[in-house]
Amino acid sequence: MTELILSIFDPNTLLFHRAGIAGLALALSAINTHDMPFSWDVTEDEVKLSWNCSDQEAVLALIKQTYRIKDGYLDVPALNLDDQGKYTFSTGVMNTFLQHGKQRQQPKESRLIPFSVDDTEIIFSFRPVEDCYYTRDFKEAFSSKGKFNPKIPIKGHHLPGLVECFAHGAYQESPTGFLALVFLPLACNYYHLSGYRSAIVIPEVKNLQEWVKRRQNYSGSSYRDFRSSSAGESALRFLLQEKLIENNKKYRVDYCEVYQLGEQQWDGSQKYLKQAVYRVQVTDEILSLYDSAFQFFKPQIRKNHKEETWWSESKVLPWICDNLISSKPWYLGFYDFYKKNKLYERKGLASMSQYLDALEQIFFDAVQGAFSSYLREQIVQAQKQGRQIDYPQVTDKVINRLLRPSTQQDFAKTMVDFLSRHRSKSTKGVGAEIYQWLHKDNNWKQARDLALLAIASYTGKGKDGNSVIPESILDESNSQVDVEEGLEISVL
Repeated sequence: MTELILSIFDPNTLLFHRAGIAGLALALSAINTHDMPFSWDVTEDEVKLSWNCSDQEAVLALIKQTYRIKDGYLDVPALNLDDQGKYTFSTGVMNTFLQHGKQRQQPKESRLIPFSVDDTEIIFSFRPVEDCYYTRDFKEAFSSKGKFNPKIPIKGHHLPGLVECFAHGAYQESPTGFLALVFLPLACNYYHLSGYRSAIVIPEVKNLQEWVKRRQNYSGSSYRDFRSSSAGESALRFLLQEKLIENNKKYRVDYCEVYQLGEQQWDGSQKYLKQAVYRVQVTDEILSLYDSAFQFFKPQIRKNHKEETWWSESKVLPWICDNLISSKPWYLGFYDFYKKNKLYERKGLASMSQYLDALEQIFFDAVQGAFSSYLREQIVQAQKQGRQIDYPQVTDKVINRLLRPSTQQDFAKTMVDFLSRHRSKSTKGVGAEIYQWLHKDNNWKQARDLALLAIASYTGKGKDGNSVIPESILDESNSQVDVEEGLEISVL
């Protein structure tokens, strides 16, 4: 008789092993005990398996009940997925665990699948799955007599982005570790990033029984949830989803690892190799801040004059998310962001400015007050000359002035000169706070980011209550959108 015990608290298990054990528990929850040549028991922290047949017969029977190919999708009955869920799961697994051509078989020609996204019916190009590693015979795991090999070689189809060391051979796993990794795909969340990039989120599981209950209510990701602007946002979206599940908060998943996969220069034959790994655990306050940022910078489906559509994503949101997963101020690094991206969503940034602390708000208001005074001067001058004011030119002139300083002393001098030349009510009585931003503890780079943000997000109102900035300037993100290469989307 063979007995295996897979425990999430085994000191030899890593995060992906524990998630794989959770995936195994989920798979077992959807199987009828009378149909299997083995028995099992799932507790809060263990999965116990036992059988009298050969190891190969028992394991293949379990895997056959877990993974199957149906209608061109990699289908997992335990996940209870709807049509969009099957599409996102299959695409996600093909672009992560099974990204190598040897681990899957798909026809060269794609088929078109219609889905509804934001009340718009769109067509996606999809290559059906004909065969993959999870529906094969796992010969490398067993001896000729059907017993587990003591050490089982693991390729990249078991760990996202795993690369075989040619000097020392393939990564080796024990039978229990191998079995956990076979069911890891069931526990992960998948995201498609811009271009040929993907992200996979591996959760921390603290209670198997409670996790299975929560996962059984999961119908898979819609295409909107499947698309993400960055690996950092993928982690935040996953953790926010866990936070919003009200029941069993004690066992909520509040930590995860995110693997970003994409092209690497040293291997031109594979498109989804490991590029970065993020380990993310954030507070509820940061998740709430991300939720607000997502509302301000939502991706949209846009059309051009030919009625062709594409998925338009914010350039601001991934930058904000990278700050949030590092527990940094959300606006940090705006100096570098602006230099790389002249296009920014002014309305969204203006809305995000409400999430500044008291000291940040004082400095932010002081800069905007001075810019408002400067803008009034430029409007009056333009009226005297009988011309319309060029708002982008006026804004860029001030921003470029603040971009030039490269030392704390130069920036402080430039900032004080700007605030004193263009006085406003916002600067009265706050000299000490402004001095602290400019001179204390190498704070000047953060102050520079905040000052640039104040000007870039300015939407001041005139005497009539309307913004002094034209709507075409406020909504810059709608006037200039890059079409993502390689994304085949068209409206029916």
